[in-house]
Amino acid sequence: MAKILIYNNDTDRMETYYRGEAEPMPYNTNGTLRVREFRGSSKSNILWTTKRTMQSWNSQRYIYGGPIPVGFAFKRPYEGGHGNQSQHYAGTAFDVGQTLSNAQRTRLWNSANNSQIWSFVEPISLTPTWVHFDKRFGKPACPTGGFPLLRRGSLSNYVLIAQDDLNTLGYRTGGLDGIFGAATQNAVISYQKSRGLTADGIVGCNTWRSLQENVVGTGATNTTIN
Repeated sequence: MAKILIYNNDTDRMETYYRGEAEPMPYNTNGTLRVREFRGSSKSNILWTTKRTMQSWNSQRYIYGGPIPVGFAFKRPYEGGHGNQSQHYAGTAFDVGQTLSNAQRTRLWNSANNSQIWSFVEPISLTPTWVHFDKRFGKPACPTGGFPLLRRGSLSNYVLIAQDDLNTLGYRTGGLDGIFGAATQNAVISYQKSRGLTADGIVGCNTWRSLQENVVGTGATNTTIN
């Protein structure tokens, strides 16, 4: 049984669901995306994504008109497997089509690229054996892209990434809920002070880079929330 945290982009609220591995993801229609497919190789008991990501999947599945095998979707930062500010850690990205033929994969890529559903579809020249698309949102904190700036009052799946990082590194946020409250702000300030960063309690470009560099792929710790 997985605990699934969903950022509802329409209501600006976090929602919590509990689903078995064979059950559809929240907001999924017609059972085209099961929890085990979204989980992929992640071993986490807690997963997260957004309502719009699920709705985009529904639309993509309808447009393509057939099953879309999912190779990789969600990962927690400490599990690694992707770049330091990958949208897979936000639960908004899919790497799909690994078991399709080249012709089927090209058709899938074309349908995703032409659909205007996704925020980003990776060029097919960079993903010759899979198709990557994601539903990222927010202005990146770094000029090169990545996660958005977070501060007190922020609420989203990106806050979950920051909280996950901080707790894994021993800076307790009082929970893993996607809500940037006082405890999360204090944890950010403590972390920034320990790393010689500007201690403003804001997760901007430098703090994101530092957090992810220190967490991605390192494994869970005794302070990680699971």
